[in-house]
Amino acid sequence: MRANIRKVARFFVAGFVVIILILTNLTVIKRERLMASPYNKHRLSGWDTQSHRGGIYDYRGEVLAVTDNKSRRRHYPRGKTMAPVLGYLDPNIGAAGLEARYSAELGGWPSFWAALGFGLPLTPVGEDLILTVNANLQQLAMDCLAGYHGAAVVLDPRTGAVLALASQPSFDPEHIAQEWGNVYQDAASPLLNRAVQGLYPPGSILKLLTMASALSQKPDLATRLYNCSGTAYGIRCSEPHGELDLVTALAVSCNTVFAELGVELGNGILAQQAKRIWFNRSIPFELPLAVSLFSSGQADDNETAQRAIGQGQIVVTPMQMALLTAAIAGEGVIWQPYLVQERHLAGRVFVQTKPRKLASFISPAVATALTEAMIEVSERGTGTGMFLPGVKVAGKTGTAENPHGAPHAWYVGFAPADNPRVVVTVLVENAGSGAAAALPLARQLLGLALEEVS
Repeated sequence: MRANIRKVARFFVAGFVVIILILTNLTVIKRERLMASPYNKHRLSGWDTQSHRGGIYDYRGEVLAVTDNKSRRRHYPRGKTMAPVLGYLDPNIGAAGLEARYSAELGGWPSFWAALGFGLPLTPVGEDLILTVNANLQQLAMDCLAGYHGAAVVLDPRTGAVLALASQPSFDPEHIAQEWGNVYQDAASPLLNRAVQGLYPPGSILKLLTMASALSQKPDLATRLYNCSGTAYGIRCSEPHGELDLVTALAVSCNTVFAELGVELGNGILAQQAKRIWFNRSIPFELPLAVSLFSSGQADDNETAQRAIGQGQIVVTPMQMALLTAAIAGEGVIWQPYLVQERHLAGRVFVQTKPRKLASFISPAVATALTEAMIEVSERGTGTGMFLPGVKVAGKTGTAENPHGAPHAWYVGFAPADNPRVVVTVLVENAGSGAAAALPLARQLLGLALEEVS
């Protein structure tokens, strides 16, 4: 009798363990795929008709998305400004952005509850999301890019918190249903979130990666004198710079020095350093983030030289370059980027995001050396237009050749250089010089960010 009872007990325990494993697989491991699945019938308006969808707020509590009590329609007070972050929600079209990523939580359907297939929400009121985003900074980023095709990312390098995530052109999430036909077919691709899904040649801002590789693998290269004759491996420089050191080469963005440096290091070392900053891998983030690519395969000297200056077979997202810059500002540490600071339920903090270290890119000593070189860029090089009264800025301009049209303009930087609080990355498509087109926008963003971020 006791033996039979033990067998039955073991059977139920085993069954319970199997159920737990299945639910863990569904609610944790496969959560993203399940949430995005077109067969998930609990994703959208069905939840909103059975529970009150939670609101979304910026870090100071400003309302960014809220559901009307009577109509149950979603209201977005900032309109197009917050679309790159919030996305949209419509019963017929679907969802995007944070509205899609946190649809279960906002709708009162925790992931384990939805996985169990219950037909009613767990709570009558969904969770509220408190973001890391500064609405004023987001507004300025979108205003700066208005009239352009481009993107901007502003990060706190100490935590990975995203302070602004801009992409232009944009769309109005509140009227997405009425405007869907025009928005969907628009050749300017307003639905493309260029900050996280756009892939571009990085141009000269990738020289930061090449210099990081050199200082990490062969420190003696930092003190060597180089000679720029104006051309190397088929790559032309803006002018023959003559004899110069590596810091000066970065300041004036000398192509030939970095081309020769890349060939000396070899593609293998460059690719290895790129891997440390999460190239060729999916970076964890609340929004879909395209994978930046740096080929680790065989490359001849000409192709290696191209990659060393940010051309050739390399494409990056603006978020990727923001993280690279943040790693330099953060003494070599890469913090996982995030948008949601807290999740509230019934007026109380339910979940709070803690900064999470993603990886180590370079040593603190190399980060310091790169910072000093980037200060030279701002004070005596291509980035002298980045002037903020009383603040030292570490930065790098970039002009990326584009096989499909005019060059893309880039700027990456952080401030204050001696105690970084803010990282900014700006990309302007087909705008030419980074110093002329991207830097002035970045200067405005850095100025406001330093006022807003303590």
